[in-house]
Amino acid sequence: MPAAAPLLPVIGGELRVPLIDGSDARYVNLDYAASSPALAVVAQHVTEVLPLYASVHRGAGYASQISTAAYEHARRTVGDFVGARQDDLVIFTRNTTDSLNLLASVVPGDTVVLDIEHHANLLPWIAPHGHENRTGRIVMAGAMIEETLSRVDAELAAAPAALLTVTGASNVTGETLPLRRLASIAHRRGTRLAVDGAQLIPHRRLSLALDGVDYLAFSGHKTYAPFGAGVLVGRRDWLDAGEPYLRGGGAVTRVTLDEAGWRTGSARHEAGSPNVIGVAALARALQELATLDVAAWMGHEAALREQLVSGLSDLPSVRVLRVFPDSTEPVGVVSFSVDGVDSRLLATALSAEWGIGVRDGKFCSHPLLERLGITEPAVRASVGVGSRRADVDVLLEALGRFLAEGPAWQYELVGGHWVAAEDHRPRPGWAPELGDDRGYYGCAV
Repeated sequence: MPAAAPLLPVIGGELRVPLIDGSDARYVNLDYAASSPALAVVAQHVTEVLPLYASVHRGAGYASQISTAAYEHARRTVGDFVGARQDDLVIFTRNTTDSLNLLASVVPGDTVVLDIEHHANLLPWIAPHGHENRTGRIVMAGAMIEETLSRVDAELAAAPAALLTVTGASNVTGETLPLRRLASIAHRRGTRLAVDGAQLIPHRRLSLALDGVDYLAFSGHKTYAPFGAGVLVGRRDWLDAGEPYLRGGGAVTRVTLDEAGWRTGSARHEAGSPNVIGVAALARALQELATLDVAAWMGHEAALREQLVSGLSDLPSVRVLRVFPDSTEPVGVVSFSVDGVDSRLLATALSAEWGIGVRDGKFCSHPLLERLGITEPAVRASVGVGSRRADVDVLLEALGRFLAEGPAWQYELVGGHWVAAEDHRPRPGWAPELGDDRGYYGCAV
């Protein structure tokens, strides 16, 4: 039956963590949307690559030659996975945010963006540092997807825009947009389409060529590959004409004390020594995901999401967050709020008492949360190829107990976040103690 067991083995899938009462439990990782665990085959690949890890492109040594081959082969792997066109560039970056900022630096005109975006696909457009002559125009999404498409079309018809940029899947609700239809609308108006694929690519295949997407950004750390490599894939003319994103070694053809000659292609924006291990990990993860039967992959996550949404909807005072009632085929990302409950306390108790990892905060999507009427942090549970039905069962049981009985331990606010009182859970010898700066800042507040 779908979702009864993991679709692919991941590192940490059987990890046991200490609980606040002195017992332990299998760690229930429901925080895939923040950083997904590494696939087991990716971890194995990294151990094979590490002995030959070296700087790429400019080394004659054997290890450098092997690393260079692995790095450049990864471009082809990424391009194949996302259905890139023959002349598309694959540029490696730090993460999705970096990729979108790179794209923002080369767009030769106005950009249209929806109000429901993650900050990574909002701030580069509405606050285009160094590009005051370009405007980021915001379209307020409608109550339904059809209305949203009509509003986008009307905006592009009213005034020219170089780029329309949208989320492929919401990092708050998991809802997806009809990318092929958006591409058709944009292209009819002489506009290109960019997609923030951070939450789409770990859950769904996409083809730039078939779907009409001009640019795609996504990250390894959400796609079962550690070490934080990001990717921007797309049409090369803007990227070749734009100013180099990073200025340094590798991006130049020649340098004098007065001027520099800049390369074209991917190298133009990849100055410095790249993240070879991160890129190798990402390529191996995509190779493994490519082996999955698409129907089985989507069915696995759909079953988990349905189980999660159904169970949450049955609990008192729980509101599952949604933007579009007519959205179809959402990915395995579900956020919810609980009336009268501090989400930060709830997330802390779920971890301490049950060994459950969820995300609390505003998920770097403040305008979207405001649109949904959420003024306080919410809770997000997210699943992936390493998830199973039992994970959702544990969460729903824990939530039911918490709502009926409250926390089973004492907690106190320290520096704006909840901590368990008298917390004597053992920590690995290498792990530093957490101070008052443990992370409730920025997008969490």
